[in-house]
Amino acid sequence: MFALKTYQTQTLDVLRAYLEDARTVGARPAFDQMEKSVRDPRAYRPLDGLETAPYVCLRLPTGGGKTLLSAHTVQIAADAYLERDFPLALWLVPTNTIRKQTLETLQKPSHPNYEALSNAFEGRFRVLDISDFAQITPADLQTRACIVVGTMQTLRVSNTDGRKVYAHNENLEPHFTAVVANTPGMERVEDGENKGHIKFSFRNLLALHRPLVIVDEAHNNTSPLSFEVLQRVNAACVVEFTATPASDSNVLHNVSATELKAQEMIKLPIRLTEHTNWEDAVRDSILTRQRLHEIAAKDTSYIRPIILFQAEEKGKEITKEILVAHLVDQEKIPREKIAVVTGDQRELDGINLFAPDCKVDFVVTVEALKEGWDCSFAYVFCSVATVHSKKDVEQILGRVLRMPYATRRKEPDFKDLNRAYAHVSRASWPNAIKQLHDRLVDMGFEENEADRFIEKIPSSGLLPGMLFVEAPPTIIELNEDLSTFATSPEERTAIRIEKTEQGSRVILTGTIPEETINHLAAALRSDDVRKAFEMEARRHRAIWQNRTSPAARDVPFRVPQLCFIFGGDLELAEKDAFLDAGGWGLLDYSAELSESDFRLTETGVQWEIDLSMAGKITERAIGNAEQYNLDLVDTGWTDHQLCSWLERKARQQDITQPVLLEYVRRALAYLVEKRALPLTALVRWKFVLAKVLSQKISQHRQRAANDRYQETLFGPQAAVETSFHFEFGFTPTGYAPHWTYLGHPYQFAKHYHATVGELKNRGEEYECAKALDLTRPVKHWVRNLDRRGFWLPLADRKFYPDFVAELVDGRILVVEHKGEIYATNDDSKEKCNIGALWEEKSNGKALFLMTVVEKGKRSLFEQIAGKIEAIV
Repeated sequence: MFALKTYQTQTLDVLRAYLEDARTVGARPAFDQMEKSVRDPRAYRPLDGLETAPYVCLRLPTGGGKTLLSAHTVQIAADAYLERDFPLALWLVPTNTIRKQTLETLQKPSHPNYEALSNAFEGRFRVLDISDFAQITPADLQTRACIVVGTMQTLRVSNTDGRKVYAHNENLEPHFTAVVANTPGMERVEDGENKGHIKFSFRNLLALHRPLVIVDEAHNNTSPLSFEVLQRVNAACVVEFTATPASDSNVLHNVSATELKAQEMIKLPIRLTEHTNWEDAVRDSILTRQRLHEIAAKDTSYIRPIILFQAEEKGKEITKEILVAHLVDQEKIPREKIAVVTGDQRELDGINLFAPDCKVDFVVTVEALKEGWDCSFAYVFCSVATVHSKKDVEQILGRVLRMPYATRRKEPDFKDLNRAYAHVSRASWPNAIKQLHDRLVDMGFEENEADRFIEKIPSSGLLPGMLFVEAPPTIIELNEDLSTFATSPEERTAIRIEKTEQGSRVILTGTIPEETINHLAAALRSDDVRKAFEMEARRHRAIWQNRTSPAARDVPFRVPQLCFIFGGDLELAEKDAFLDAGGWGLLDYSAELSESDFRLTETGVQWEIDLSMAGKITERAIGNAEQYNLDLVDTGWTDHQLCSWLERKARQQDITQPVLLEYVRRALAYLVEKRALPLTALVRWKFVLAKVLSQKISQHRQRAANDRYQETLFGPQAAVETSFHFEFGFTPTGYAPHWTYLGHPYQFAKHYHATVGELKNRGEEYECAKALDLTRPVKHWVRNLDRRGFWLPLADRKFYPDFVAELVDGRILVVEHKGEIYATNDDSKEKCNIGALWEEKSNGKALFLMTVVEKGKRSLFEQIAGKIEAIV
């Protein structure tokens, strides 16, 4: 099965956790709990008329694999919230072209999207175009997951007359034979002999079964009518995917472009070259492709770099016909190497661009996304169009960002294959940098990511090979004279100002302090000129910082990890290793489920569940997720069938199937024989029972892990060592924050990476980071990322300290900051204990400090300096 990237797994984990909590505490409270850990918490906005239905958005930049995650979402929602073996899903996309593409990937065996569904439902699923809804049978809905793919436009109409999805259809009658006449929420026949009867419509079928609704490119669906569609189909759960969510979207999880780059999904940076006219842009784009082709020919994987040309629409100056004629007549490109892909000319239909014998090197399009064009071999974007719509740019640009094979080339000779290239003319793109910057932000990039990921290449006087130079200068043409501007000797190493006929030319070649940018900008009279200068200067500064950061210079930053000796060998101190070393068996623990674990009543089910985010145990009555099901209790189930079903749902990686099957058998036997619970009722609540069993097994595992943890690390026979044999290494491409520090009010000088991840620009953690940055013995430091950084073991989880620093003398300092009210609680004490052990067993190589702000006590700076100086 296609392996998910780390950020994709984390995205799905967040979604599952939210839906499981939404099932127990409700959609809004579950969302509010998860928002506590993000930079800018949002207020949950429920769907009018469907207030109890979870309604969330997952934000991923272009190239993040939204369709693959959507395929996995079907099974996650079915298990975590809908509690159905075979859900009905309505999958909505923005255009008919994307609808056809999505259907193809979901119906094609061996495609990752198909395989995701096949593995989730053991091959028992069906994918249909919305136009084929009449083919769905009642048996399909009972025995297979059904995914219906359509466009929002098919359903989004104010007048439903004439729309097939809303019309009475005799083929759907079998779905309604057992539906009572007064079922609420049904549309009814308005005239004729069946007036007042329930319509046999696809809309009513959806409303009966309460589908999961997946919305692709959700930013296109923000109108009141779009929300009305969700009400009409009576959605049980809505999950949106987009790179650019609306301002009031319920964004549950955000993936940054840096994460995609770290996971080798996209090509960055983008090298932009501006030309005086479109002909020059075309010529240099061809030279760029030829240079990339020469590099790719030496790579072990087959890559054929392609240029994506954006022509103008019919009636404009540089249409597809004009561009193709120029390529053939002036650039001498054989016509067979050019493919035109527009609404009325589809020269790539039936052609596999990835095939080694494919001859197409140049693709001409107008609106790439609408026209369904997508290929990771696209490296060069050349626009000859006068840009009117920002979405046109997003669509074209997004096509050249995908990384071939999702694999970054590591060898220096192939590094140019890790970038994307753009060629535009100044006449068509008068503000190219700003336009690309804004489009990257619209595609899901953070502001400072967009600054770092656009490299401007001056075209005048450069040979083709110079398009690939490592550190291109930034040349800013101004129509104001700055030639008399006074610069210091230090500044002159990075700034050169020349007088021109139009005004002046500023050439930036090195690191520029923010104060210098402000000083230069203040000398400019025009607001427009000043803003343009500031944007380009700050972009240059961001790129240069990125190039000169310790991470970019491959300065090693390694942190020793806590280990223990088992069988004469060092083992990394983590939960699985403790269990393996001490041994544990599930069958050594009780399989009894008491009434406090699981209790059936006449009105539903009650059980105790650990709400980890709330940090407490609570008891709650749970209903059936409010979906319509004509056969809620299958009385044909046997105890063996239920036992097998529960084993599959509660499956654990570290427990063999025979052991888990026996544990489930014992639990089921106890419920039926000792507690006299009817098997039919247990079948009815099998999803809840599976969750309770999974939780019970987790409790047993944790109990065993707690015992082994204390014995292995703190027991009298403990053999512990902090060793570089197992080390965590911070690397240039491995730092992938969900969001980044904005760069103000303080500019950090010693952070290991060019950007600081997941740090707010105020608060005690910010002050702690600032104190680290100002501490002289600190060589460099990093904002440690939860689940993606250095960790120390706790009994029940991994502990990711807030900051990790390397000192000038080579020692490692780990800092965890706690607010005063949390400094003495049990969690802080446990973290202090393991941090102290890590320090103690390091032979002086490592220091651990828990900082806290207390009135009348030492400042954060003094606490850090004191720790460094006290232990030498």
